[in-house]
Amino acid sequence: MGTELLLYLGGLALLDTLSPTIIGVTLYLLLGNQPRTTSRLFVYLSTVAIFYVALGIVMMLGFTSILDAFSSLTEHVIISRTLFAIGVILFIASFFIPTNKKRTIPLPKTESLLSITLIGLTTFLIEAGTAFPYFAAIGLMTSEGIPLYLWLPTLIIYTFIMVLPAILIFIGYRLMGKWLEGPLEKLRLKLAEHSNSALSWVMCIVGVVLILNTI
Repeated sequence: MGTELLLYLGGLALLDTLSPTIIGVTLYLLLGNQPRTTSRLFVYLSTVAIFYVALGIVMMLGFTSILDAFSSLTEHVIISRTLFAIGVILFIASFFIPTNKKRTIPLPKTESLLSITLIGLTTFLIEAGTAFPYFAAIGLMTSEGIPLYLWLPTLIIYTFIMVLPAILIFIGYRLMGKWLEGPLEKLRLKLAEHSNSALSWVMCIVGVVLILNTI
């Protein structure tokens, strides 16, 4: 993979770290001061990561099969134009996302590992519908014809970066304890109130990235 593509993928992965749902659920588990918080958080983040990697594998294999069905280079032109059109649509649509609409962060009904796993699945279902950076990254790798031995570890690293803020919050909370409770509680409330604003910015930036890459 070229340096330019790696920079694009790295930037998109950083955008995906702005997930209000993943961070919101992480803060809920930490601030609840429940026993076995570490294991529950690990199960939650692992569930989200596994489903994201699985989705990426399915999409990459699907796109690769479509490309292999053609012998000419026409499909690459179509992909580039499609990515450009998606970029324009995302850029324009980002200005029409309502900023005052609150988004509810899903919370587990109980503290059981099954409930935590279901919340991980719910997070994936919620975030996957608006995971524009993730889809853009898959589109870029597909258009570049990246082989499996490169795109598979790239997907895994991308997903790890996606959940990395939650891991860093957990480490910080373990190290500083009560000192961080107030700031983290404020962060949790801000995420619930301004998640749509974050989505708007993500859509705008991803749109620009796709436009610049295809140009």
